[in-house]
Amino acid sequence: MTFFRAAPAVLGMALLGAALSPGLKADDYDKKTTMTFSGPVEIPPVYITGMRVLPAGTYVFKLVNSSSNRHIVQIFNKEQTKIYATILAIPNYRLVPKDKTVITFNEGVKDRPEAIRAWFYPGANWGEEFVYPKTKAVELAKVTKTPVLALQADVPVEVAKPEEAAVVAVLQQAPIVAVKPTGEVVEIAQVIQTTPPATVAAAPAQTPVLVAENKLPATASSLPLIMLCGLLAIGGAFGIRAMRKQTL
Repeated sequence: MTFFRAAPAVLGMALLGAALSPGLKADDYDKKTTMTFSGPVEIPPVYITGMRVLPAGTYVFKLVNSSSNRHIVQIFNKEQTKIYATILAIPNYRLVPKDKTVITFNEGVKDRPEAIRAWFYPGANWGEEFVYPKTKAVELAKVTKTPVLALQADVPVEVAKPEEAAVVAVLQQAPIVAVKPTGEVVEIAQVIQTTPPATVAAAPAQTPVLVAENKLPATASSLPLIMLCGLLAIGGAFGIRAMRKQTL
């Protein structure tokens, strides 16, 4: 009898819990993010022929491969029907994750588009630090007074189909270094944190030069689930009431 009296309350609590449960984030596995740039942005290779600079507009970024300490990022058009670039990136850990997508840029040369530097997914402790050809990395490092990751070997700069497996294979095997503002070439571990720190210490947050508008993928509504739970709760209450009458 005690169970019969308590059951409606338990069902009601279950229904309330379902109504208040947050929706799950979609596409966390590939960090898919839609971003809108207000001005032209220069990107590292390998990009589709003629697309060294992305015009102002909306693009989709996806992490398509994250094996070892090398990540492959692809940039799509808004409709995701065309790939503009397949880019090599190195994971760069930061101490305080943000709830928004932040794109930081190397401060560009006067009268030229700014060059994309890194992409941090909302809430993640690590971001993607992009790698440039060595000549371009030396130029950016001197202008911005900031170390820039560089490809030590020659890779194709632009191709007809940057999504081909051969392009990915070349990027995954190319040696990577870091170029300091002085032009000195050093190991990447000297300029970025590629693994989680052993101890977390307070550190000032990096100030982005430019923040891109981002639109995370929408998730499905939880209303149908809530309605189903409500019907189950009502049906259960009537069933329990009938059973109580039979036992009296």
